[in-house]
Amino acid sequence: MKKSIVIICGGGPAPGINAVISTLAKTFLKDDFRVLGVHYGYKGLFSEAPEIKEFDFAHADRIFSRGGSTLIMSRFKPKDSSFKSDFFKKQNVKLLVTIGGDDTASTANRLTKFLLKSDVEISHIHVPKTIDNDLPLPDRNPTFGFHTAKNEGVRIGNTIYEDARTSENWFVISTMGRSAGHLAFGIASACHFPMMIIPEMFNKTKITFDKLINLIISSIIKSKIQNINYGVALVSEGVFHFMDEEEIKNSGINFTYDDHGHPELGNVNKSHIFNYLLQLKLKELDINIKTRPVEIGYELRCCNPIAFDITLCTLLAIGVKKLFAQGETGCIVSANSNGDITPLYLKDFEDENGKVPPRLVDIESDMAQLFMNNLFYIEEQDYDAAKDYINNPENYNFRDILNWN
Repeated sequence: MKKSIVIICGGGPAPGINAVISTLAKTFLKDDFRVLGVHYGYKGLFSEAPEIKEFDFAHADRIFSRGGSTLIMSRFKPKDSSFKSDFFKKQNVKLLVTIGGDDTASTANRLTKFLLKSDVEISHIHVPKTIDNDLPLPDRNPTFGFHTAKNEGVRIGNTIYEDARTSENWFVISTMGRSAGHLAFGIASACHFPMMIIPEMFNKTKITFDKLINLIISSIIKSKIQNINYGVALVSEGVFHFMDEEEIKNSGINFTYDDHGHPELGNVNKSHIFNYLLQLKLKELDINIKTRPVEIGYELRCCNPIAFDITLCTLLAIGVKKLFAQGETGCIVSANSNGDITPLYLKDFEDENGKVPPRLVDIESDMAQLFMNNLFYIEEQDYDAAKDYINNPENYNFRDILNWN
């Protein structure tokens, strides 16, 4: 029976997944392997009748530049008791390729150990993906999908900014980012938004809704001082991940809660929350400004990858073949800034608790500081002019709010 490789995809979509799958298929078909994709990730892999897509060149060649994933994805995380070896024996699998985050990779490591005890020896190589760009890769190299998601976010953001100028409104945008602000930072800086708020900015103070809203008002007043009656403030959803739960519960927002009493943040539109709280504060201050919420999220995950990500994904997939040929297993494929392929291991990223800490925006870097300095916000020299709009401008000093002074 022919040897085969198996591909599964875990987590959420990211632009470039199909480029990885396509290149893996083309590369291994050349060496006379069967290339099998399993729908529904680990849930499908350990079902009674896995749904299999066997790739040929024609299908692989058709999908490499398309968004989304030709293999249906799943966030299912199996327990060890769910593992079984039948599929791997029946299909003569020699390599399992997982595409996903660190949970997908760590599950595969557990699986291969189980298979070894069942006298099934296969290799495993993981291709990391996330539009959040928060995996701590060497050289601060980007995760695939990030640049495409940022590019699409900039396209949407520029349109919104043009609407703000045209209608003399303010827009409050929220964008994905889990616990890191890379996506928000990239979009806001490329769109020249007057205000961006990412969790990394709160490195010297707690995140509260009051501080978030005051930062936006600081930008609105600074713009008014300069006779600019429009703008966009972009807030990363990651601020919620560093906010005290009591702060969220006491916000006045009607959240739903899970069985453990935690707010279900995935069920709410973050931009609507920020915009609603902003409108309440503007009304309190008697500042007559129209603001509108815009959520940028799922629009970014399945768009067609740009050339950068197609190239990166192609390189990573060819790199899987290289590492497999070298006998590597239980590793993550990585390309450095020169394009050299190297194996990485989860233990290289994990902290003392076995968790992979997210790579955050380096808020102290020249790039971050220069962009932050170029935002619109109230400083001490603006106090007199700001008193035409607010009585206590010192409460809206950008650096004081963040405790950066």
